[in-house]
Amino acid sequence: MPPKPWRVISSCLDKSYRIFRIRTDRAASPRTGESHEFYILESATWVNVIPLTPQNEVVLVQQYRHGIRDLTLEIPGGLTDHDPPLEAARRELREETGYQCHDLLCLGSVHPNPAILNNRCFTYLARDVYLAGGQDQDEREDIAVILKPLAEIPQLIREGAITNALVIAAFYHLFMQQGEGTRRKAED
Repeated sequence: MPPKPWRVISSCLDKSYRIFRIRTDRAASPRTGESHEFYILESATWVNVIPLTPQNEVVLVQQYRHGIRDLTLEIPGGLTDHDPPLEAARRELREETGYQCHDLLCLGSVHPNPAILNNRCFTYLARDVYLAGGQDQDEREDIAVILKPLAEIPQLIREGAITNALVIAAFYHLFMQQGEGTRRKAED
């Protein structure tokens, strides 16, 4: 028999920060009847963009991440800031890289960490991106733009050059879609 949802007894906002709020929930287990406290980070929806040039290169961003105190290699992305995810994806692409695109395709979404986060992260594919100007970074960003052939991405993940779980999930969505397209063509 599958587990059942827990009954929320109380929910209280503890503290609000710029990019998330901390909430404490008290919920009762349907199995034992006992109640427990849970701490949840409430956050806006996130977006990621896989930008591909006409030469099939991925426009990557390298930046310092304070959580791990190291540089990361990622794709452009960020919070939706009350915009629809599609518009936020377009904005993040332009601000972080200076690149633009005509069309964005939603590849899917994931829950970043449903144990403690309440949000989703949407991944978009931007095909035939082109450099439209300089970056428009905010005061908390220091981003370098790096182009890599799409064919090298699996190796960069295997070697640990790309470690952000949401970026890896984004490429999984892309590679699964490409594989499905290849299978459909073979079946036709």
